[in-house]
Amino acid sequence: MLNLVLFGPPGAGKGTQSQKLIEKYQLIHLSTGDLLRSEISNGTTLGLEAKKLMDEGKLVPDEVVIGMINNQLAKNPDVNGFIFDGFPRTVAQAEALDALLQKHNEQIAGMISLEVNEDELEKRLLLRGKDSGRADDANPEIIRKRIAEYQSKTTPVANFYKQQGKLNTVYGIGTIDDIFNKISEVIEKLK
Repeated sequence: MLNLVLFGPPGAGKGTQSQKLIEKYQLIHLSTGDLLRSEISNGTTLGLEAKKLMDEGKLVPDEVVIGMINNQLAKNPDVNGFIFDGFPRTVAQAEALDALLQKHNEQIAGMISLEVNEDELEKRLLLRGKDSGRADDANPEIIRKRIAEYQSKTTPVANFYKQQGKLNTVYGIGTIDDIFNKISEVIEKLK
């Protein structure tokens, strides 16, 4: 299986690039944000708790996310691989994901980190907030808090995968196709 971690701050283009990667490589997209939003739209207890935390720019507890990912792995044993988008965000989550994948006799092939500066991220998120209606993308203060939280908690994750020789950095500014081509070049080396 080709299991990839697509990494980058909110607004880096992970969702856009994931869709293109899914089509090209026939992978399953595991976006914790999408999984959580599904819970929210279904009005579950977990969804309501997650919404409160997300609206405050906070992260949802690890055990909840790992459980959702485990369910997806179990449902899809014969796929080409998974793209993990928005997870892991901490070293503890990366370790838990590695352990979970080992139980399924799998591993992460590589992490692709989209690098985008803060001004561009804020601009992209505000535009997305207008289009999507997501409250966490419409407020500049919450956006800055999310980016700061991302940077403080997730930089060690990049180091975790770097120590495993799995970190690949891609400059995330340019046309969607240019960025996709750079990511594809990285993936071809991982296959």
